[in-house]
Amino acid sequence: MAGAYSVSQVNAYIKNMFAQDFALNRISVKGEVSNCKYHTSGHIYFTLKDGTSSIAAVMFAGYRKGLSFQMEEGQQVVVKGSVEVYERDGRYQLYAQEIKREGLGDLFERFQKLRNELEEMGMFSPEYKKPIPRYAKTIGIVTAPTGAAIRDIMNISARRNPYVQLYLYPALVQGESAKESIAKGIGTLDQMGLDVLIVGRGGGSIEDLWAFNEETVARAIFQCSTPVISAVGHETDVTIADYVADMRAPTPSAAAELAVFDYRLFEEQIQLYRNTLSKTMERKIERCRYHANQYGLKLKYFDPGRTIRENRQRLSDMEVKLHTLMLAKTARDKAEAAELALRLKNLIEKQAVRDRHRLELFTSRLEAQSPLKKIGGGYGFVTDEKGRRVDSVKQVKAGDNVRLRVRDGSMEAVVSRITPEKAPKDGSLESK
Repeated sequence: MAGAYSVSQVNAYIKNMFAQDFALNRISVKGEVSNCKYHTSGHIYFTLKDGTSSIAAVMFAGYRKGLSFQMEEGQQVVVKGSVEVYERDGRYQLYAQEIKREGLGDLFERFQKLRNELEEMGMFSPEYKKPIPRYAKTIGIVTAPTGAAIRDIMNISARRNPYVQLYLYPALVQGESAKESIAKGIGTLDQMGLDVLIVGRGGGSIEDLWAFNEETVARAIFQCSTPVISAVGHETDVTIADYVADMRAPTPSAAAELAVFDYRLFEEQIQLYRNTLSKTMERKIERCRYHANQYGLKLKYFDPGRTIRENRQRLSDMEVKLHTLMLAKTARDKAEAAELALRLKNLIEKQAVRDRHRLELFTSRLEAQSPLKKIGGGYGFVTDEKGRRVDSVKQVKAGDNVRLRVRDGSMEAVVSRITPEKAPKDGSLESK
């Protein structure tokens, strides 16, 4: 057919038309996020829609640096970028360069400012977190009386433990008066001495959940002496109340799971413990019975009477053996004693002969050195008045008394003159 165009030509023509349109090259589109997918390549694929229409959109990885939040289903956003034709498929889509959440600028700044202030005050510190009781019997709930949150909590509580008592404070969870209503509900239930409180509501936009970002509610939770579980919105929603509470639950249903212990599971555990204890006791009794039998056998084996009889017989045998050994030992000892006496006698006699010979030698040496023997040869022994030997003229002076001892006696004399001898030059002695 004449004048027919190919698909590629048509798509290229349309793409060119879009490229030449100034309004489509710089456009901001407002809508709700749907079908959002984060690709492994880093690109984000999503659909932007309103009440009647939708448009495909993509944000390439290179533009994600300016994205300050996690995109999720249902978010209201403003996307700035260009509308272009994807030539291969012949469809157009919005290429996002910048994405902002609609109406969240001021709220987000307020959220960050209050969060930082409360964090500096220490209201988020772990040391202030109170433990959630494991077996709560009374649970207080601060939420709307007609919302899905209270129905979920009641259903889960009835299923897990029908004996738990629930106390509902019907509070406003949205609007201008919501923060005062929530704070009052927390204070009222705290005075009742309950085991735990659940404070929260179902999901919604950030505007709907804003009451739980108010400082009034945060301080009421912080000052509450009862442990508080925060359960606001969906799992991805985070509020100031979540930071201050003793525990955060992703949803009200999860809060009920955390606060209400499973009574059926509790009974099963008790029964399991009972069976385990019974089996343990049976095994213990069996072991004790076995040990008692073993001890009985040992007692018979180690009977004191039997031991005494055996020891008496052993003692009798030892007496006989000892008597025999003593007789033999006495004979051996006598022979050994006689032999030892003879050897000792011989040793004494030999030692006496040696000592007698040595004595004779010492006697002869002593006699040779005796001055009396020398005196007997015509010499005398001179001492002074005190009996000290005088062997030099320097030891006495004229008029001193001296004693002379000769062979057959002694005599006393007085020194009348002293004549020292001079030694000759050749060394021989010469009288003066």
